[in-house]
Amino acid sequence: MAGDTMGQSTPTARLPVLIIEDEPILRLDAIDMVERAGFEAVETTSVEDAIGILERRTDIRIVFIDLDMPRGVRGIEIAAAIRNRWPPIEIVLTAASFAKADLDLPVRAEFYAKPILHAEVVAAMRRMAAHATG
Repeated sequence: MAGDTMGQSTPTARLPVLIIEDEPILRLDAIDMVERAGFEAVETTSVEDAIGILERRTDIRIVFIDLDMPRGVRGIEIAAAIRNRWPPIEIVLTAASFAKADLDLPVRAEFYAKPILHAEVVAAMRRMAAHATG
């Protein structure tokens, strides 16, 4: 891929990444980041919709989830539920109101504080994609 400075090629098949983000601007930013990295962005604004998507789409192997969800939904609990119900899925967690040290992360989950650095998150997604498809 032109301009790829990480020494990795773009995934040959556009591996879908489920983005769970309720803030429109942040969701658009995540979609842009995911698509520029060569992945397929699958977006939702709610946990309920995300569960429905995961039930229908067995090809999703990476979930990007905002831990700061509305209506009292605890993103970390949703991430743990995803890990328990769909063990092959890799999880990228992000939040502005949490610190990594304060979280009990599910296995194979990585946390990035907002504002995220796209290069770090893309590198993590590429590692996860290699694990998921390798």
